[in-house]
Amino acid sequence: MKEILISALKEIKPSKEEEKEVKDSVTSILNSINKNLKDAKAVLGGSGIKGTWLKKANDADIFVKFDYKKYKERSGEISDLLEKILKKRNFKITRLHGSRDYFQIKESSITLEIIPILDIKKSGEAENITDVSPLHANWVKKKGKNLEDDIRLLKQFCRSANVYGAESYIHGFSGYICEILTIYYKGFENVIRNAARWGDKVVIDAESHWKGKDVMMELNKSKTYSPLVIIDPVHAERNAAASISTEKFELFKEKAKRFLKGPSKDFFEMKELNEEMLKKKAKGNTLVLIDVMPKKGKEDVIGCKLIKALGFINKKLKENDFKVMDYGWKWNGKALFYFMIKKEELSGYIEREGPPLKAEQHVLNFKKKYGKTFIKEGRIYSKVKRRFRNPEELIKSLKKEDYLKEKISGFVMR
Repeated sequence: MKEILISALKEIKPSKEEEKEVKDSVTSILNSINKNLKDAKAVLGGSGIKGTWLKKANDADIFVKFDYKKYKERSGEISDLLEKILKKRNFKITRLHGSRDYFQIKESSITLEIIPILDIKKSGEAENITDVSPLHANWVKKKGKNLEDDIRLLKQFCRSANVYGAESYIHGFSGYICEILTIYYKGFENVIRNAARWGDKVVIDAESHWKGKDVMMELNKSKTYSPLVIIDPVHAERNAAASISTEKFELFKEKAKRFLKGPSKDFFEMKELNEEMLKKKAKGNTLVLIDVMPKKGKEDVIGCKLIKALGFINKKLKENDFKVMDYGWKWNGKALFYFMIKKEELSGYIEREGPPLKAEQHVLNFKKKYGKTFIKEGRIYSKVKRRFRNPEELIKSLKKEDYLKEKISGFVMR
């Protein structure tokens, strides 16, 4: 296993040249923001400062820390203040909406997110969850010394398993969760060995905030609903894993078991979802591919809309008697939906079930609506001509649906 991990790490660990390129870009931005800045300071955050970022990540977080005493009663204003500062520095910025608005700057090949926060010393002072981020970074740097590469391996393992990302359209493992798990279990291999033995509910309290107490009884039920409960090391009242879904939790456990049975570099490689691969996977089923044009806006919001659009199409297929064997999507700027549908010829007519015969008035209404009827097992039925006999026709018809128009800008069948 050791040789596999060493080989995988070479593929995901940034080179010295890449580190220098990112560092130079970030330093330039930091110097520009901090020039003549009063009552605030811009600092590098996220995986960049923790030393746990992955090769070709091409993004970094910069936190602009506003003086706590001066702005604690005015924390709602700091996004507007930061916008003025960035515009004065002549940055081309995009304002993104969140629990507190933040900004995006594209610098050569790197995307920087500039996030306004209060400069707090303890989590209890936070006015917004983002205020706690530097405390997270400090904890990881302190506790995760010499584990940076193990953290990278776990992040990449999760990415390859399609369980990485805390966004609301993913419900997976965040980078911070990967860091906590690696530190708590003291290395990548130990995380995997323990995850393979996890039950239906797992509670981890790395800093023993609730030592001698039942976390499930102490915390609000809404905070412990997720299958994995990880007490935030710097914020005892928070479950850092609250957004992880049962689906992603179970998938992670399954991947851990498979890796232990047959360790392979494949578990760290990204599988590109393409037409050729999907055709092989579909085997004898009908493969339907849809190129989708997402709405514009914040990534998290767009992702949720795409998921809902995918679910809507799947629901309509099933309602029309198409047997969906598998379906999914990918999104990396462009979105692709796929459906694998059992290859079978649907009849030209469907049986429309009516009311029981004893409901006389409803039976009369049914007869008026459908004309020709027949009786079966105490109910009235009618044969209705099937509107769609192949899935492509049905999906094309959905372009007119208002619900779908709200979620996506449009789509094209391949």
